Parts: sequence; C-alpha cells; structure tokens
Amino acid sequence: MNGFIHRQIAEKITQQKSKFPIIALTGPRQSGKTTLLKQIFAGYRYVSLENPDVRSFATEDPVGFLKLYDENVIFDEVQRAPSLFTSTIRLHRT
Repeated sequence: MNGFIHRQIAEKITQQKSKFPIIALTGPRQSGKTTLLKQIFAGYRYVSLENPDVRSFATEDPVGFLKLYDENVIFDEVQRAPSLFTSTIRLHRT
C-alpha cells in the first residue's frame, strides 16, 4: 500500500459509502484523514477550505458553493466554514 497504514475505519467507510450520500470523518490533526479519504474515494474531486478564497466563497454563499460540485467530492477542513453543514443537509433533502 505504498507506506499507507491499513486502518479498520477504511473498511467501515467503504461499507457505508453505498448506504449514505454524505460521510463525515473527524479525528486528530495529522492522523491521516485526508490521505485515507483520497484513497477510498480515488477519482473524487478534492476541495480544501484551507484556501482563503475557497473558504470565503463557501462562507459567504454556501448554497452557491455546494452547487458547483457534483456528488463525488471530498471537502477538507470543512470546519472552517460551518455554514456548509446546514446547507449540505438542506440541499441533499431537496
């Protein structure tokens, strides 16, 4: 696995991704969350909210921001734009 440490959570996420359209992964800093998600969801678009311009757009217009992306996307550092949580749920329900 090219230096990747196998984690039991990887199997659980893989099982759940067909059941749930939205998955949130939390954990300590620098614990491999991003690497794990990029491996499990290879081919998905990756968007980091560490970028100030991206974060600003996501904060100012969360619905418009989310509409830019299809269903196959990983949002990293989403805690930097908390309004995305509510908007994601609202958009998914419609």
